Amino acid sequence: MRHFTQGDIQSFERFYRANFINSLTGFKSASLIGTVNERGQTNLAIFSSIVHIGSDPALVGYINRPRKAAPHTLANIESTGVYTINHILPDFVDRAHQSSAKYPDTVSEFDELGFSPEFTDGFKAPFVKESKVKYALRLQQIIPITLNDTFLVIGKIEHIHLDPSLVGTDGFINLQSAESICSNGIDSYYQATAIGRFEYAKADSAPKPIQ
Repeated sequence: MRHFTQGDIQSFERFYRANFINSLTGFKSASLIGTVNERGQTNLAIFSSIVHIGSDPALVGYINRPRKAAPHTLANIESTGVYTINHILPDFVDRAHQSSAKYPDTVSEFDELGFSPEFTDGFKAPFVKESKVKYALRLQQIIPITLNDTFLVIGKIEHIHLDPSLVGTDGFINLQSAESICSNGIDSYYQATAIGRFEYAKADSAPKPIQ
């Protein structure tokens, strides 16, 4: 096993370092965030930094890159206060990845990449019709991260769309059956396979698998 120091990491070539550190953190969810600007122009972009913040209220966060690198999603959310998060399926993962390209703000990735914008629930932001698990959020807070000029964007879930057969009696959503993909690094995608579930951990008892 090799030991990498901070000096080693800083000496890496830029793109080598980005791949190395981004994949070090492990598998992450990968989803498409759908937004619209005040002129009605839709936007779609892939994000792999989505994280559960809390369940009551139902809050989800994601990290937006610096404005100069990824301005459209953040600007649309700031102007309208709403957005959607849509899980990615294996049959359109290539098109989802392509949404990370820097298209002009006059171009809709929905149109450019062949996704169908879906407006429902009276919600202004578009869902991805092709997605099997999707939810709509209303902006709650944007927290600037001054260390690297990124932003933690936190939204409250207002609407969820999924097949009820995916939801177990205890509320657990089976994303393997939904075929939701995950990612590692900046360009690698995977299908997840369940190993097992365990009951709530207690210090005075051994781990108990959920049957």
